[in-house]
Amino acid sequence: MTGSPASVTLPVLDLSRLDGDAADAAAFRVELREATHNYGFFYLTGHGVPAELIERVMRTARNFFALPEDAKMAIENLQSPHFRGYTRVGGELTKGVIDWREQIDIGPERPAVAESVETPDYMRLEGPNQWPATLPELRDVMTQWREELGAVALRLMQAWAISLGADEHVFDAAFADKPFTLIKIVRYPGKSDPTPRQGVGAHKDSGVLTLLFVEPGKEGLQVEKDGDWIDAPPLDGAFVVNIGELLEVATDGYLKATVHRVISPLIGQDRISIPFFFGPALDATIPLLELPDSLHAPGITVDPENPIFTTYGENALKSRLRAHPDVAAIHHADLV
Repeated sequence: MTGSPASVTLPVLDLSRLDGDAADAAAFRVELREATHNYGFFYLTGHGVPAELIERVMRTARNFFALPEDAKMAIENLQSPHFRGYTRVGGELTKGVIDWREQIDIGPERPAVAESVETPDYMRLEGPNQWPATLPELRDVMTQWREELGAVALRLMQAWAISLGADEHVFDAAFADKPFTLIKIVRYPGKSDPTPRQGVGAHKDSGVLTLLFVEPGKEGLQVEKDGDWIDAPPLDGAFVVNIGELLEVATDGYLKATVHRVISPLIGQDRISIPFFFGPALDATIPLLELPDSLHAPGITVDPENPIFTTYGENALKSRLRAHPDVAAIHHADLV
């Protein structure tokens, strides 16, 4: 692939238009459908997430990464069969290649599921988080963050449904009981290599949609479009939104989960980003929409190395096992 063409940028959509008159709301839904059909990515403004919460989240993220190494390693993800907690630099892979970043993974705070011969393997992902003892505010602010972003994500799902000719609430049931969201707080440290490192390798997200907030002024995200990479620098106050594989499944490929990557900064810089992955319950099967004749669905992407499953838990477990083979080897040797 070649570099980013300067003339191509991602669409910018204003969610507050849903609160306007009927014509404005309808226009937003059309733009939403077209943005995710043509790009799979867009910037979202007018989302209503309070600026003071965003500032608090970013400040707390910085405070976490400033903790002493032993405080972070006390909650290392190798201790968690649910893939929760801190991952050191180099501890996650994309397509078998090391990602140059450190992070903490935070999921819904629930007890582990008692296993039996009838329990699906993916239910192993349910369980408690690991929280740093010396930064108690992290749990509080991430709980509020999940609630705020979950509400934004559900509004988007309902807007998509209408734009695709379906009932507004067609997706609601999948998220009503134990939605499985994942928050990553990620730091990409600078590296002195002449060539920037792979922050995150080229991949698609396995869920329904992702809301990403990036520290202002920190570039690195790139989106694949027609064989080129489009730069997606942060837009002040906006989230970057992209669809995942399950929304591709739901629309039989009309909406495509788009390949994207992150290039790490060079020495003397770093980059904080916080992706929020919105997923239904692990055992939920995403509804398959019957699209209007005017919307041509080409079918989902066929990739033998990356099968897409309709049950979210199968998709999520696939991604976790690949990204963290060390955790998988310790806690799930029977699956690898």
